[in-house]
Amino acid sequence: MELSAKEVWTRLLSEVRHELPDSAVRTWLEPARAVALEEGRLIVAAPDQFAVEWNESKHASLLTRIANGVLDSPIEVVFQVQEERVRRSQMDFFVNPTRTEDPLPSRASGTPLNERYSFETFVIGKSNELAAAAAHAVAEAPGGTYNPLFIYGATGLGKTHLMQAIAHAVLDRHKGTRVAYMGAEQFINEVIEGIHGRTMPEFRRRYRSDMDMFLVDDVHFLEGKEMTQEEFFHTFNALHETGKQIVLTSDRPPKDIPGLESRLVSRFEWGMVADIGQPDLEHRIAILRKKAEQDHLELTLPDDVLRFIAEHVRTSVRELEGCIIKLLLYASLKRREISIELAREALSDKIRHGDGSAAGATSSIPSVARVQEVVARRWGVTPEGLRSKARTKTLTVPRQVAMFLARDLLGMQLVEIGQAFGGRDHSTVIHSLGKVQRDMAHDRQFKERVEYARRELSAP
Repeated sequence: MELSAKEVWTRLLSEVRHELPDSAVRTWLEPARAVALEEGRLIVAAPDQFAVEWNESKHASLLTRIANGVLDSPIEVVFQVQEERVRRSQMDFFVNPTRTEDPLPSRASGTPLNERYSFETFVIGKSNELAAAAAHAVAEAPGGTYNPLFIYGATGLGKTHLMQAIAHAVLDRHKGTRVAYMGAEQFINEVIEGIHGRTMPEFRRRYRSDMDMFLVDDVHFLEGKEMTQEEFFHTFNALHETGKQIVLTSDRPPKDIPGLESRLVSRFEWGMVADIGQPDLEHRIAILRKKAEQDHLELTLPDDVLRFIAEHVRTSVRELEGCIIKLLLYASLKRREISIELAREALSDKIRHGDGSAAGATSSIPSVARVQEVVARRWGVTPEGLRSKARTKTLTVPRQVAMFLARDLLGMQLVEIGQAFGGRDHSTVIHSLGKVQRDMAHDRQFKERVEYARRELSAP
């Protein structure tokens, strides 16, 4: 009886366990799937190109030798990237296939979306809760209240992940949406090419008329680029005026980007400006668990190892995920089970050795009651009024300011803020935070008033 590809692969996995440690099998071989058995070759699909190259170099010859020993005829084991992932990685631009009129030129396709960057794989914590909530709101109603959505934070904290998650969610819900995603550097390069090649009319049509969503990473690279800022300004206006959603990311808030024209700063602050901060310990552990779950590594990576990594690597989400990859490679090379001792060896360059920079430090952080007290006094109302259900105008503005400062100074979660101000829901809190940010951007006196309250609360 002739075996199927799946049956052959199952038999090979059973046999290879006698020669490879369980961690290597679970990490590299179990996630793979046999997809075809043809012409003396067993085609095995791995999750990504890295896994393909690793399996080809480390395991393919061993599996081929085992196959020749246990099967009736010689078979070569060959790895390839899963077909669906190949198709997705080749999609540079997302255009509704049913819309054939005036298709966009392929050379202006932008950067491909990463299929792993979805809302389902984004781990929400105190440091990114506001940005995540705003991103969800944008995905639900593109071109609505939060337009543009400006997300800022240090490198590797998830700005790009959230931006692309918006695109994936909108594309899944509205197949006809045309989404452009690119880095600011690509936009700069295309402006330069358009000027030199005298193709600016085509460039302007492409980005001002043929777009439904415009997502640009790292807009801080626009600093000092006068011609590019001019084009970006008019592109922004054209899209915003027609209700097209704009999402931007940067490593700093708009007003802190040097060399950025004031008119661009004001437009970047029109909608919602949300920051992403460093994740705390619990958040880092949750990120690592999500990564392990996503890559089917729950059995390979014990909880105590994940906690060990989270306690010692505190800089970014990207570095946390990189530590897992490095640890898996190290364990495979050493042919040892993953443990805290092995993690200490593999990640010796990442481990913090008693520098104390993130532990034991204390600061005079005010309480939410103190925030309410200071804001109430400065706005001529009572703290009880801020905590009440009343919605009078005299209470609404100071209540929003107090919510903003509670978030900014205390890092409180949206739910916590809502509970501290009369049991309001998170959408009301999000609206309040955004309202204060927008008013501060356009009203100098209001901004100074908020800053005075902030300084009083921050004083030792």
